[in-house]
Amino acid sequence: MSIKRIPISELRLGMYIHRLGGNWFQHPFWKGNFLLRSPRDLDTIRRCGIPDVWVVTGKTPDGGHAAAAPPFAEAGWMLSAVTESPALSPLSEPGETTPLAEEVERARRVCLVARDQIMGMFDEARMGRAIDASTTLPLVRQIADSVERHPQALLSVARLKTQDNYTYLHSVAVCALMLALSKEMGLDAESTQLAGLGGLMHDLGKAGIPLDVLNKPGKLSSAEFDLMKRHPARGAAMLQEGGAAPAVQAVAMHHHERIDGGGYPGRLGGDSIPLLARMGAVCDVYDAVTSIRPYKAPWSPAEAMRRMARWEGHFDRSIFESFVKAVGIYPIGSLVRLRSQRLAVVIDPGRDSLLTPVVRVFYSATDKRDLPPETLDLSLPQCDDGIQDLEDPDAWHFPDLNDYWMSGQ
Repeated sequence: MSIKRIPISELRLGMYIHRLGGNWFQHPFWKGNFLLRSPRDLDTIRRCGIPDVWVVTGKTPDGGHAAAAPPFAEAGWMLSAVTESPALSPLSEPGETTPLAEEVERARRVCLVARDQIMGMFDEARMGRAIDASTTLPLVRQIADSVERHPQALLSVARLKTQDNYTYLHSVAVCALMLALSKEMGLDAESTQLAGLGGLMHDLGKAGIPLDVLNKPGKLSSAEFDLMKRHPARGAAMLQEGGAAPAVQAVAMHHHERIDGGGYPGRLGGDSIPLLARMGAVCDVYDAVTSIRPYKAPWSPAEAMRRMARWEGHFDRSIFESFVKAVGIYPIGSLVRLRSQRLAVVIDPGRDSLLTPVVRVFYSATDKRDLPPETLDLSLPQCDDGIQDLEDPDAWHFPDLNDYWMSGQ
């Protein structure tokens, strides 16, 4: 069994695809590798303008030598929904990025500045002073610049927030996620700016929630939760008083709505929820469940993607599909087990395939011993390893797991 690169003209049904050539944005397939069974899929590949493809020779028609199905195979709609629709293409080509380790240091500084600015804004709101959201536009620009230089750096740094600064850095993280998602969805410059501003302001209403409720280390009582549910309307009112754009107010008001109408405060559903609020719902939940909270352990980034993909009626699925593209199925910091039974941490989600990120191998699960750190790009044809499954970082108690992706070494 070997991997061979062939031109698209030679691709036939029954071949096992290891990797599609060209830029990932050229084609609508979210599968990292698959047996080509469908004439429709073959026609789609030929029409996408992909120049070539890597196929696995020696595969039997039933995929007898195939690797184990990837951990996200059960999220079938994530794979099938896009293959049954036209290819999604960005409005512009991705710009040059900086190395992760370099941008992580910049992101740290941005987060410190942002934390202090948002903390001051919340203090002003608690004293009943009007909030002019436009004063944060320079901060939104800094966050956007960081996302442009390296889409994952600031998102990963902000995920390491503590309970003391959760509310403030959560706003920064949601802003960054909204900007990355806007870029993926091809929104224009004005809408992207409003999305970033909405993300930064989405929880402003929490300034009106008593601190003992906001920072309660345990589960909220029914009465406390009812009080907490008032923050969207309070935030929207504060933003309206400060003259914020209606789209920014809408993110604050409706980021807890659900696509099936089961959310709050308006129990809106479907397209009656404003677009930026539907985006905010995804970004808000993702950062919340991947953050350390006093009442629950955080989910790993990859586990969050897996679980959120299973929730029926919660999110706008087309927006969630774009979100997965923007952040990656295996975001930076995800702990994975490779087929070689080595453990690795994801250091770059990759762009050619969502299922083949760049990882740093550091531990043998078989021998229970550290390994010399090694960087593997799982998308390369010569790489004979791949992801077998996700691992729970808490189960392994690695004290320096974050260092593997933050240091760039």
